[in-house]
Amino acid sequence: MTQSTLILGLGNTLLSDEGVGPLVVQHLKEEADPAAPLQFLDGGTLSFSLAGPIEDCHCLIVVDAAAMGDPPGSVRVFEGETMDRRLRQHAKSVHEVSLADLLDMVRLTDRLPERRALVGIEPAVVDWGDSLTPAVEAAVPMAMARVKEMLRRWNETETGGSIR
Repeated sequence: MTQSTLILGLGNTLLSDEGVGPLVVQHLKEEADPAAPLQFLDGGTLSFSLAGPIEDCHCLIVVDAAAMGDPPGSVRVFEGETMDRRLRQHAKSVHEVSLADLLDMVRLTDRLPERRALVGIEPAVVDWGDSLTPAVEAAVPMAMARVKEMLRRWNETETGGSIR
């Protein structure tokens, strides 16, 4: 197993705010130190083919639009078991497979990253459209800051990557 952190953006960029995950990850990739042990992946609408990259990473951060009942553009972080509970309780997904199903598949191989988190961004609109709504667009820097803060915190106890 590598000592890398996988930052996985989920979402359909043709469904307005549903595409926020891949956009956040793209911005993070542009700011990242190329020498850092970070992997950035646009996971699209999920598929079981993502099990391999998740099994191979040391830490996992998923960025996705998440219906949390908060005002549009709200950003929340769910880590470890809290993430798992959140995914089990709110299994509805517009993705091909649910993230909960994918993580359960990886769990069966006993290779689920111990350090894992979901950065959820409350969408305003999930309908045909190729741009984010203003509230969700304004949340992109906050979501990026939450990922960077998590990386810094996780890296306090072990060597890892950094983003400028």
